[in-house]
Amino acid sequence: MNLKNKITLGFLAVLAMLIGVSAYALYSVKRLERSSSMVLQDNFYSVQLGQQMFAALDALAPLEQQRYLGGTAPPEYTASLQNGLQRFRQSLTREAGNITEVGERQVVDSLTRLFADYQLLLDPQSANAPTSAFYLQQILPRHQLLRAQTARMVQLNMQALMRKNKVAQQTATKANRYTVALLTFSVLFTMLFIFSVPEATVAPLRQLTASLANAARHDFTASIPEEGNDEFTQVARSFNQMLLQLRDYRTSTLAELITERNRVVSIVNSLDEGLLLIDQNRRVIVANPVVSNLLGIPLEQLENRVADEVAKENDLLREMLNRLDLPPNRREADPPLLTLAQAGEEAYYRLIVHDVVSYNEALEKKAFVGSILLLRNVSDFKKLDQAKSNFLATVSHELKTPLSSINFSLMLLQDQRVGPINEAQQKLLATLNRENQRLLKLVGELIDVSRLESGNIQLNFQPSRIHDIVQFGADTIQLQLQPKQLTLNIEVPETLPPVRADIEKTTWVLLNLLANAIRYSPEQEAIHIRADLAPDGQQVQVRVRDHGPGIAPQYQEKIFQRFVQIPDKNGYKGGSGLGLSIAREFITSQGGRLWVESELGSGSTFVFSLPVVAQGEVS
Repeated sequence: MNLKNKITLGFLAVLAMLIGVSAYALYSVKRLERSSSMVLQDNFYSVQLGQQMFAALDALAPLEQQRYLGGTAPPEYTASLQNGLQRFRQSLTREAGNITEVGERQVVDSLTRLFADYQLLLDPQSANAPTSAFYLQQILPRHQLLRAQTARMVQLNMQALMRKNKVAQQTATKANRYTVALLTFSVLFTMLFIFSVPEATVAPLRQLTASLANAARHDFTASIPEEGNDEFTQVARSFNQMLLQLRDYRTSTLAELITERNRVVSIVNSLDEGLLLIDQNRRVIVANPVVSNLLGIPLEQLENRVADEVAKENDLLREMLNRLDLPPNRREADPPLLTLAQAGEEAYYRLIVHDVVSYNEALEKKAFVGSILLLRNVSDFKKLDQAKSNFLATVSHELKTPLSSINFSLMLLQDQRVGPINEAQQKLLATLNRENQRLLKLVGELIDVSRLESGNIQLNFQPSRIHDIVQFGADTIQLQLQPKQLTLNIEVPETLPPVRADIEKTTWVLLNLLANAIRYSPEQEAIHIRADLAPDGQQVQVRVRDHGPGIAPQYQEKIFQRFVQIPDKNGYKGGSGLGLSIAREFITSQGGRLWVESELGSGSTFVFSLPVVAQGEVS
């Protein structure tokens, strides 16, 4: 029998016992009610009639004594006598119709005969003389017999009443015993049902839960016993089949997993880059020999340990974890270059951090599972970059001297005191001078780049007023505005707080931004310079806005890289791609920022910020 039928039968049995107890209790109550009603109808009514007969006889006794013993009858004697006799006759007639006990019929018949004789003797029309002797011999004995027979009738009904009451009590006691017995049996059966059925239901669930817990721990040997033919047996059979399939699948795939893991470990160990894999709990789960050598920690002391605990005694790992705590956008913006001692020489490693995200099918969303910290050896690239920087520095210094000499010679040639020149020669000299100036500017930028890369650039910080810097830049750039008939709108409040800046480098940045704005602005347009205090109140922001073609989003960060130029529809190729790179280095080295805000067709706004001078630094 399945579990559903067992539970259904149990509830039906409980329902049947409840109906049986209720039916028996109702039957017992009805029986007692009927017995009580019969007692009231049969016996108690006869007792009441007997009391009425006694009352009628008590009312007739004084009338008898006044007539027969007093010698005179009052005027109302006849009416009172008829009234008493009528009352007794009515009660006797009713009693004759309510005979229920054995012997009661004979008593009622006797009362009927006696009352007939008694009524004849008391009749005022009779020939009997109202003497005391007649009263004592004829009337009083019959009166006493009537009372005695009435008392006997009452006694018969009282005895019956007591007997029936006793029977009713016995019936009630018996009903109580049976009811209590049925209730006890019902309660015991219900308690047995309550304790057995849930246990029978929960016990297989406990076995299933235990087996599931073992399966979650990759123990597929804990099967469920298959007993009976109920639903749990079917579940156990299906679950055991699933365990067998999982066991077979695990056995078949374990070798493949081990082979794949060994292959991955071999790949990781063969990398010439240091690799560290950390899970979501910041525990090291994979480390290759390269990172072990760089950290100076054996692999067995590194893997399966919390990275933060290891970092307490290792500066390099602590620096790597500090990078891991940064937001993803800041990690990817500028990966740090770490200088490490290796084989007696300096080695350069680029620290790259990647988050590992896996798709969780149960939650139907991506979940963070760990991070990869990669130390990429860029020593060769660093050497090449150093060689490039040395080459640029050497070439720039070597070119600067002859270019300066050429520039001086061109100035002499253009001087009329040296000798007269015609108009064609003047144009040729102007072209040579312009190109020579461009080369001098390019050489100067290359020298600045080499200084920035070597860290030899010197900054002269002092409290400066943005209004003065902007005004100097505007005065310097006025001649360049005339060919395109451009106007310069300046909105720089004089109340702005002073900034901590190098005036020469900041002016160079502003002139470079203005030169770019002039280069890309249409004719007869306006260039706007505006300065205000940043929302945090710690920096002053300077904005240079033009109405040029704008910059596409994909180029807005690349233009600050060296030697990068964006495609120009007008075919301009005069720039070196170093100006904005040098400008950002100048601003960043002063504790500020330089960025661009632009949309295609809506112009560009270049913004740089400088820190406000602290109150104690103002002289």
